[in-house]
Amino acid sequence: MKLNKVVIFGVGLIGGSFALALRRAHAVAEVVGFGRSMATLEQAQQLGIIDRIGHDVAAEVNDADLVLLATPVGQMAELMARMAPHLGPHTLLTDGGSTKSDVVAAAYANLGDKAAQFVPAHPIAGAEQSGAAAALADLYSGKKVVLTPLPENSSDSIHRVRRAWELCGAVVSELTAAQHDEVFAAVSHLPHLLSFALVHDLARRDNRDVLLSFAASGFRDFTRIAASSPEMWRDICLANRDALLDELGGYMQELEIIHQALDEGDADKLQEIFSLARDVRSVWTPQ
Repeated sequence: MKLNKVVIFGVGLIGGSFALALRRAHAVAEVVGFGRSMATLEQAQQLGIIDRIGHDVAAEVNDADLVLLATPVGQMAELMARMAPHLGPHTLLTDGGSTKSDVVAAAYANLGDKAAQFVPAHPIAGAEQSGAAAALADLYSGKKVVLTPLPENSSDSIHRVRRAWELCGAVVSELTAAQHDEVFAAVSHLPHLLSFALVHDLARRDNRDVLLSFAASGFRDFTRIAASSPEMWRDICLANRDALLDELGGYMQELEIIHQALDEGDADKLQEIFSLARDVRSVWTPQ
């Protein structure tokens, strides 16, 4: 598959890596970038991520083969509304958002009869760094991308979006939007929330400098993701609030069990919890 023109909204880690990966696969002729920061767009152009900086949304999306929304999920509804009247009949739209039910709802609300041209996606790849300089041509190599197709999507549209991600090196699977949000509330959104909470707790203490001076690899590994974008994770947590609240409730119950075991000096209970956790974690291999 050869894409003549790809338009990307958000040329940082996700969008920029998508562009670089397509370039590496010789699968795109031209990449046009949009964003809120002219400095970031200029940097993306200097780094060879995009060919041109977009100025007219209507003109650029009209003849694009593919449009990628790689912005925080909270910005996607407004972007969909802006481009909806101008999407060409053969232009496909996808996204890189970490939540899907809210993005699907935004598509129905803002794309109207062109919702069938939107094939939602979530690349399971990222890093705590952001911005155009963080983009990597191999970010998606061997990583999972989840599509959550709409009933209105044609098989050809799904295939074309799937193929674009595969050309980036990704392994593509499919879930419903609801399944996606339940899964990632547990294995992604909750861990980020906990990491932010721990660092926030220490940051508010008078002796935080002393505490951090003695923090080592355990703290580093647990809190690495707290260096992620606050804006992006604010939007993700609010967008997937119901599923995340369920997971947070379950985790609070787990903490209460551990609290009780500590309070009662119940070594057997702690051993049971830690052993099961170790056994499951030891055989798990990141995909």
